[in-house]
Amino acid sequence: PVGYKINTVGPPVKGVEVKIEKDGEICVRGELVMKGYWNDEASTKAAIKDGWLHTGDIGFLDDNNHIQITDRKKDIIVNSGGDNIAPQRVEGFLTLQPEIGQAMVYGDKKPHLVALLVPEQDFVRDWARAHKKEKRNLNEVARDSEFHALVGEAVARVNKELSQAERVRRFIVLGEPFSVENGMMTPSMKIRRHIIKEAFGKELEALYAKPA
Repeated sequence: PVGYKINTVGPPVKGVEVKIEKDGEICVRGELVMKGYWNDEASTKAAIKDGWLHTGDIGFLDDNNHIQITDRKKDIIVNSGGDNIAPQRVEGFLTLQPEIGQAMVYGDKKPHLVALLVPEQDFVRDWARAHKKEKRNLNEVARDSEFHALVGEAVARVNKELSQAERVRRFIVLGEPFSVENGMMTPSMKIRRHIIKEAFGKELEALYAKPA
């Protein structure tokens, strides 16, 4: 109840040890760690090594010994230069922009990141009204070159706050949001990356045919 930090999950509780692996994975050890998976020795050995539970979360301990989680290990992007990039961090910066409602970045084993961007619905309505294009649906607005340029300005603002490896060089504006109904989000409102990649894989790969 005291000494909390909003952007962290807090310090380790009494009796729990925490270490951060070289790849950023958070590992914990203590009496709270399970003995293993029921009748699944292979999964147990993969998850628990020398008493340390490998959580699958990526993060770090800050100067006050508070744990901050930045991503899931399975989602980490490793670009062609060997840089490890946490996609949720980049997507978080993008969706803070008033123009962008949803985002998914892509670029594993690629020279740079590209992205799928879903515009913020209220912003789309306001823009369409201001430009006398109220009758256009989201798909039509997404293909509008003027609107695309405006989203590009938002991406440029974000890129100024990111490292060279994290910057988004190309993007696609989508006319349909990610949702539970179309299978692109989980019921807990997390994007389903593999489903989205299957749906837009060709379009994402095509972005690399253009000069960055």
